[in-house]
Amino acid sequence: MRIEDLATRPDLRRPALELGVVGGEFLAHDVIGDLAASARLAARWPEFFLVLLENAVPVARAAAIPVAYPTDERTELPDHGWDGALLWAAQDVMDHREPTTLVALEVHVAERARGQGVAALALTELKNRARHAGLSRLVVPVRPTGKADHAAESIVDYAARRDKLGRPVDPWLRNHERLGARPVKIAPFAMTVIGTLDQWEEWTGVRLGDGLTSVPGGIAPVLGSVAQNLGVYVEPNVWLEHPL
Repeated sequence: MRIEDLATRPDLRRPALELGVVGGEFLAHDVIGDLAASARLAARWPEFFLVLLENAVPVARAAAIPVAYPTDERTELPDHGWDGALLWAAQDVMDHREPTTLVALEVHVAERARGQGVAALALTELKNRARHAGLSRLVVPVRPTGKADHAAESIVDYAARRDKLGRPVDPWLRNHERLGARPVKIAPFAMTVIGTLDQWEEWTGVRLGDGLTSVPGGIAPVLGSVAQNLGVYVEPNVWLEHPL
């Protein structure tokens, strides 16, 4: 397995994106997520956008951003999770503030390469990059992949689930824990997507009614209002810290 980054191989950005997306199409409509556009990350922090190759073919990608944390104003990781980390990074660039922590935004492995330890390789390399950059922490707003089957369950209850061996039931949380990560806190509103009922039907194939509705690719239900012609999706994450 070979690991490249966009600083030395900018040509890999498009093939890396073609590996697919995490979650449902509707997640692309989180307005804060526009800050994580691959072209922006490649232009600003290409050394933290990794592409993993097997026989010269991309099989995984990982993207991370540096932020200043902790600071006098930032005493704990943001409740807004993934969105919050992106806002911090943008603020730090505008304020010319030196980063101290690396936030892993995404580790995505092609389906054909899963179960082979590829995600662990990517996370390990992000740790190495953080150390090399003089950063002191690696934190991850983890999207528990198995929660899609338990969308109505609270993130607190789901994250606390353990198997007979005492490991997290969720496979992605378990993978991080295996690498030494420890849970820090719940991010109850890590991503937010708002759209009209027609937009939600276009994104998911589901017509929302009043109240909560589970949609394909969601790890939490969408709250709909027919009177307001509105659907609101609020996705939770679990903040984990990897020791450096």
